[in-house]
Amino acid sequence: MNKQKIAIVTDSTAGIPAQACAGLEISVIPVWMLWDGENYRDGVDIQPEAFYQRLRRSKTLPTTSQPSPGEFVNFYQQVAAQGADVIISVLVSSKISGTVASAQAARAELPDLDIRIVDSHSTTMGLGLVVLAAARAVADGRSADEVATLAERCSAGMQVLFVVDTLEYLFKGGRISGGKHLLGKALNIKPILHIQDGQIKPLTQARSKPKAIARVLEIAAERLAGREMAEAAVVNVDSPAEGETLAEMVKQHFAPASLLRAGVSPVVGTHAGPGTVGIAFYAKG
Repeated sequence: MNKQKIAIVTDSTAGIPAQACAGLEISVIPVWMLWDGENYRDGVDIQPEAFYQRLRRSKTLPTTSQPSPGEFVNFYQQVAAQGADVIISVLVSSKISGTVASAQAARAELPDLDIRIVDSHSTTMGLGLVVLAAARAVADGRSADEVATLAERCSAGMQVLFVVDTLEYLFKGGRISGGKHLLGKALNIKPILHIQDGQIKPLTQARSKPKAIARVLEIAAERLAGREMAEAAVVNVDSPAEGETLAEMVKQHFAPASLLRAGVSPVVGTHAGPGTVGIAFYAKG
């Protein structure tokens, strides 16, 4: 049994549902959101329901920012003050956010603390599942080295696939051109995206939401390549009914040992937009 006290920390983009954290010790540092001149801590100062109601009406999109190195210094000091001998930070992909860089800068200012930083190369529950696996390993008495290695291995095998309901928010955020936006609206195109090498990238598309979701399940099966699905999380952006439908389909197709349901944090939902639905999973072994 490991005698070191190990603290698992992550950032708010993980969006881990509270019930999944029961019995586990996970500390969360919020990412920042700037909207119409006001600053909000993700999931602290603005809650998802209020956020999505405002997002649907707003002509502007919020911008997001990682916690500063100074905020990480204070955060790590607070965690250490609670008795942690080792702090393992499992964070949003460094190719999506500057959060890892801020954490690294903070670690350099705290040479007396044992801080391990794991780049999950993912976000939302792709990150959340890694965090949960690490926290369970701590609860099982694994050493810090074992926990960090497990988190890195889980990150390497994580798959995230999702369907965007509308191109509107990608267009507002400057991620697609006006021409693609108008064409997508005219043809009712539903893009399918994935996280590859730590970046969100387009994968394929379908001409309706049901066809897109069916294709996501096909791609998931292809990536499992005959292996069992160890754990999965179905996420949705302000569309719980669609999330429940996809969750039932995942159960029927793959029967994962564990299947979580989750929304996403406001920071993540900003760019995907309401109606987005997806799955994060990894294979056994």
